[in-house]
Amino acid sequence: MVSSGLKYLFVGLLFFSLSAQCALVDKELYIISDSLETVHGSKMPYITFNDSDVFTAYNPVIELQQGDSLRLWVFNQDSIAHEFQIINIMTSAVSIPSMDSVYVPLLFSNVGNFIYHDPLQFPKNTFLGLGGMIVVKDHAHDSFYWNIKEHDEQWSNILVNNGTVNWSNYQPEYFTINANSNPNINMDTTARIVGNVGDTLMLYIANTGQSIHSMHFHGYHGTVMYSSKNSAHHGWEKDTYAIYPMETVIIRIVPDKEGEYPVHDHNLVAVTGNNLYPNGMFTTILIAP
Repeated sequence: MVSSGLKYLFVGLLFFSLSAQCALVDKELYIISDSLETVHGSKMPYITFNDSDVFTAYNPVIELQQGDSLRLWVFNQDSIAHEFQIINIMTSAVSIPSMDSVYVPLLFSNVGNFIYHDPLQFPKNTFLGLGGMIVVKDHAHDSFYWNIKEHDEQWSNILVNNGTVNWSNYQPEYFTINANSNPNINMDTTARIVGNVGDTLMLYIANTGQSIHSMHFHGYHGTVMYSSKNSAHHGWEKDTYAIYPMETVIIRIVPDKEGEYPVHDHNLVAVTGNNLYPNGMFTTILIAP
């Protein structure tokens, strides 16, 4: 059964058109409730978008080329209602009742990095895991994807049981990239940056958490190709990138030397897991000759 909210999806889509040079991309997302395992083996309630009806803690990246038309079905397999919205693309969210679905057709005419999430009772459902990214490219370079986020076991248990928390006293315990903490981040081939000297490497970062994260690269500078927060930053060359909550960046890195160098959050608590170092946002970039 398709939600009655479908009719509202077509508002603002008058510019939707097909082009012989662009692709029609069909995707499905499934909202599934399960749990996230921390780097120390404990589990907390977690809800994610999945690209099949099998739960994973990693919200999938939807990759598009500039000008592609996305035909997206979102299925809610959770026991409660959820919403779906793409920041800076959809002007309003659409509701998806439990065991219902919604169809989202959109044209992506601009290059960028966009967060999709569940804004219902924000930031509750996004905190509980419902946030991923859509990347729109105009290149074929090797690309890597970081969905950076922080977590708190006690708060997750409170929120999933409809309790309340004091967001002004937010002190999360765990910090992840693509739902992994160090050392598991380096085993994620979509996250660990690997290449050769002189390669053009593209890094897409979305902060679906509620804290500012300042990602610092040893060994290499990168160029900001896109910032959802401030377009004036486009073209800046830096080694540290502050990514605000629910914002995205695209960074281009062209390594000038070989080696293995650390990458970590400059906010040192985010390099820990439940105060144990270095079980948080810490990985390495590996560049061959």
